[in-house]
Amino acid sequence: MPNANRGAVGFQSSEFEQEYERPSKTELKRQSDALQALGAELVEAPRDRVKRVPMPEDVKEAILTCQTITNHEGRRRAMQFVGKKMRTLDEEEVAVIQRTIEGWKGASKADTAAMHALERRRDKLLADDNALTTLLSENPELDVQHLRTLIRNARKEQAENKPPKAYREIFQILKQVDAKHRKAKADDADAEDEDSEEDDE
Repeated sequence: MPNANRGAVGFQSSEFEQEYERPSKTELKRQSDALQALGAELVEAPRDRVKRVPMPEDVKEAILTCQTITNHEGRRRAMQFVGKKMRTLDEEEVAVIQRTIEGWKGASKADTAAMHALERRRDKLLADDNALTTLLSENPELDVQHLRTLIRNARKEQAENKPPKAYREIFQILKQVDAKHRKAKADDADAEDEDSEEDDE
């Protein structure tokens, strides 16, 4: 005789479906390790940057505290606590932190590229007198005599293997010039944005 209860038990139950929807132990371990690594990256970052990262205060506090611990065992325990705190974050909070760190890396790459460009320009100033003419035509406010003296001294430093004092000073001047140009570009962009907002109105 067929069992009237069959079909109502066991296999139709939704609890089995939920069981399979849960992440596997391996997946949970991978997520946990990724959050621990993200926490470690924040611990290694400069404090002023960490303070500006959008995240819950208790997580930020754990990271900033860990940064101050120098004792090996103490720091290891603090890192575990940071990992524990990182696991309390939801997906959106984690995504915001990851985007912020990616932004730092992008900014660092851009800074490095800009620095290399300045170094190349300095080397060109030492190798080619026309490079100074170009620099002065773009930046007429620069002190031509001072720059000529620095270039002459930097060449002498290189020839005589002396400390690169003038060489470094040229770099600082180029850095200031570059910062001024960047600021002017940013101001122009802001002015354009304001103009386009007024046009929209």
